[in-house]
Amino acid sequence: MAYLDVETELGAFCVLLLTDAAPITCNYFASLAKNNAFSDGSIFRIVSTNKHGEVEANPINVVQIGTHAAMAEQRSQVEHEHTGLTALQHDRWTVSAARFEPGELYGSFFVCLQREPALDFGGSRHADGKGFAAFGRVIDGHSVIQKAYVRAETDPCLTTRIAVSNIAYRE
Repeated sequence: MAYLDVETELGAFCVLLLTDAAPITCNYFASLAKNNAFSDGSIFRIVSTNKHGEVEANPINVVQIGTHAAMAEQRSQVEHEHTGLTALQHDRWTVSAARFEPGELYGSFFVCLQREPALDFGGSRHADGKGFAAFGRVIDGHSVIQKAYVRAETDPCLTTRIAVSNIAYRE
């Protein structure tokens, strides 16, 4: 079994990597963690139906974590392990790769706060319908994610980011 241990200013949480279902995506994030890419990262985006439901075409409830550069960093091309391939779903505590185009990743992932079918393959969150690549599950530290979620601001991209001091890979 493989894990990502995430240290934030609100506390720590642990992600179980679902390497059998999504090996390529797990390897991508494990490699970032092994290379300390998340040092000085942050929880930089919180999408909340309570705050953004009226303005979002397909509202979701997620907490997004990323490297210091986050969405501005260079994008990587990896095979898109969408939920139609992996049989995973975007359930509560699912961890999934943030993306622009299918397979176009950057150093960011998000945690679902509830079941989010719009993020699955065939879902409506992206116009292409290809969904997102779920690759893990938060197994410890759920309260940390909930503490972050209640700090949602008017805009999904936070003006006051929540510091992530480290994300460590372990087996």
